Amino acid sequence: MTDILTSDTVASVSLDDADLHPQAFAEELGQSFVDYGFAIVRDHGIPQELIDRAEAMAKLFFALPEDTKRAYLIAGGGGARGYTAFGVETAKGGTASDLKEFWHVGRELAAGHKFRDVMADNVWPGEIPGFKEVFLELYDAFDAAGLKVLRAIARFLAVDEDYFTDTVRDGNSVMRLLHYPPIETPSGNQIRAGAHEDINTITLLLGAEEAGLELKTKDGRWLPVSPKPGELVVNIGDMLQRLTNGRLRSTSHRVVNPAPDRASKARYSMPYFLHFRPDFIIEALPGTVPAGEQPTWPPISSHDYLLERLREIKLT
Repeated sequence: MTDILTSDTVASVSLDDADLHPQAFAEELGQSFVDYGFAIVRDHGIPQELIDRAEAMAKLFFALPEDTKRAYLIAGGGGARGYTAFGVETAKGGTASDLKEFWHVGRELAAGHKFRDVMADNVWPGEIPGFKEVFLELYDAFDAAGLKVLRAIARFLAVDEDYFTDTVRDGNSVMRLLHYPPIETPSGNQIRAGAHEDINTITLLLGAEEAGLELKTKDGRWLPVSPKPGELVVNIGDMLQRLTNGRLRSTSHRVVNPAPDRASKARYSMPYFLHFRPDFIIEALPGTVPAGEQPTWPPISSHDYLLERLREIKLT
């Protein structure tokens, strides 16, 4: 396949077709991930009324006084749970921090669970009634939608359709509530989110209707990603890129600053970073390494890789 794109068309697919036309759906989705690392998914099963409730609660949290929000900073936690303040996260290799603040929700684990030593407990803001219940419901809905996407990816890769089920069971997946404040003064070389690749397996993103999200094409151009309201943007993370020996692309993407007529508007979004379970060893799938060649990357556990990457983006 050529490295020069002939068409700027990120696939837009209905998850309903995963049941109705499973092979055709898998091929269209998978090819978009090969070409762009991104796809847009509608009919994903996450109720719009739940999305609306979650967005309203996120706005309430980010409107709290700065001191109140900072009470939920977890020292030494690497930003894995609770609040991360504005101007902290920095893209790998970057020098300017991103123009954003965020809140993280992780998986709830039972007492004595084998992953409790590497997956922290959630914290919840007491100032907003119902926050915990709404975001745990949304977390579970993201988890279910992500598994459907992974089944289609497995079909595209010609492995068992349920291959990923165990790899992500009790995975260290994180839901991020993002707030990009209005830009009232020029920000120099800072943008809302610097160019980066995601660490995880796949990312499912709600709230990208507001312009700004761009992906980098194979020939080095920046292409806007423009879902309709309520649609998911799904992209490949570095973990899945490693697992597929680069066949599925973890594509560099960014969130650029708004046009002047939108600069006074805040931007909100909710990405769900779906992870393998911490003890899963990421190594090239059979059939993804050409005969006579070695895998591009050596095996590494999901947890060790996560820690390596968090250090690079200054979250730990």
